[in-house]
Order: sequence, then C-alpha cells, then structure tokens
Amino acid sequence: MAEKIIYLDREFRPEFIDEMNQLAPDYTVKTELESADIPHVEISLGWNRKYEKDLLASDHLKWVHSISAGVDALPLTTFSEKGILLSNGSGIHSQSIAEHIMGVILGYSRGLFQAQKAQLNKKWLGTAVHYQALEKQKLLIVGTGKIGKLVAQKADNFGISCYGINTTGHPVDGFIQTYPLKELKQIISQMDIVVNILPLTEQTKGLYNERLFEHFATHTLFINVGRGDSVKTIDLIQALDEGKLAFAALDVFEEEPLPKESPLWEMDNVLLTSHIAGLTPDFQNKLMAIFLKI
Repeated sequence: MAEKIIYLDREFRPEFIDEMNQLAPDYTVKTELESADIPHVEISLGWNRKYEKDLLASDHLKWVHSISAGVDALPLTTFSEKGILLSNGSGIHSQSIAEHIMGVILGYSRGLFQAQKAQLNKKWLGTAVHYQALEKQKLLIVGTGKIGKLVAQKADNFGISCYGINTTGHPVDGFIQTYPLKELKQIISQMDIVVNILPLTEQTKGLYNERLFEHFATHTLFINVGRGDSVKTIDLIQALDEGKLAFAALDVFEEEPLPKESPLWEMDNVLLTSHIAGLTPDFQNKLMAIFLKI
C-alpha cells in the first residue's frame, strides 16, 4: 500500500502527534516534505506556499484545514475544482482579536500611545495628551461575525454604543442597529470608532479608499484587524495627513512585512502592530480541539 501523509505546516507538541497516529494509524505525520512525499500528502494542516504548486498538481490531496478563520488567501477555485475539503479554525482567535481591539480603544482614549512616544524622548506631556470618555462613543464594527459580536459585548461593558455592518444588514444580537455594506458611506460619518474585521472578497478589496475616507468624521479612530488589502494604504496616509480621520491602528497591511520606507512608520497618529492581533495563548490545544474531532 502506498504511503499516506498528513502534513503539518509547523511543529506541534508530541501528545498531538501521538493522537493523530492513534486516530489515523495508516498515515505518516510530517512537518517537512521532500519531493517524493508530495504525491502522498492527503491531509494538510495549515497551508505552506512553498509546496502549493506541487500539492495542487497532485491528485491525492483530499483535505486542507486552515489554521486561521480566514481562507481568502488560499487557492479556493482549485480546491473546488479538485473536490478538496476545506475546513478552518473559526473562533480560535476571536478572544485575542477582540481583546486587541479593546486594548487599542483604551490606549487611544487614555493617551497611552502619546505617552509612550513622549517617554522615548524624555518629554513631559502634562495635560497635552488626547483623552476622551468611552461612554456614549459610537463604535461601528464592520463585520458582525464571531469576533465582531465579541467586540460588541466587551465594548458594551464600557458604555460604548455598538453598530454593525454586514453584507445584508441583517440584525445581530448585541448591536443597536446593523446596516448593509452598501450603506457604509452613509453612516460612517456618524461614528467615533470604526473597526474593520471583514474578510477579503471582491466587495471588500480596497474598500477603505480615498472616496470612503472623505466620509469619515475628523475625530475618528480607525482600527484594521481584518485584511490588509481592504485598505488602500496610499489613500489612508493621505487621509491621515489631511486630517480626514484622527488616528489609525493597523495590524494588517497590503504588503507584509510593511516596507521600511513606508511613511506609516513615522506618523504620530498611527499605531502599527505586526499582524499579532490573533496571537492566542494555548493555541495548539484550541486548534486541535477542532482538527482532531472533524
């Protein structure tokens, strides 16, 4: 019988490898592949671009489990054509991303980002720092899935009024009101905080562009933890320079790593994090609780 392989795109703890061996004794578990291994890979946990072309050329790949909830970066058309099962880690990162968003909102509202920069320059700011009350702030969560609902729940505890955007505008628990994506321009000017959590689709690619930034309120805090390609970086830089919005906290970018020559690095009204919003304590246990039971 030909060898059958479960490929893991990273190292996992020995107890999980042992459980895979018990559940699938006819398979060999590998974290590195030789050329000769490719035709024998039937299951891929995670997706490694290094092997993509060869894996897709094989007729043996049957199942790919995405480690993240988002799957827009995967070759979905080819998966569909070949009948390859695709599952994901939906929900694993929700708590971490929601806490990241709330951390940004709290840090900005209490002037902590200004204070940190001032500390590096040994500058005493005194009261010359931005601060605002969270109570009665209007938060627009663009993407009302698991993460969006959790953000709304946490924000409500601070007295923040939560509104949502989804594809159709269908109601979602925890939101005062939800709107369809096509109405984003009409309501965004009413919001104090805008959080993007949308997946990348034809509708959302470049969604945040010069035309949309024209509709932002000048005091708006914009947070992007969704997809980098949802935001036209050049347009965002221009909008920030022109005061079309007050502050941007960005965890994802059109190009990653963010190029060193990007003006974003030097902007005082920008917080940059290196795609870390989804970093999750005890990640392996949470992922395996899904993968091993499918």
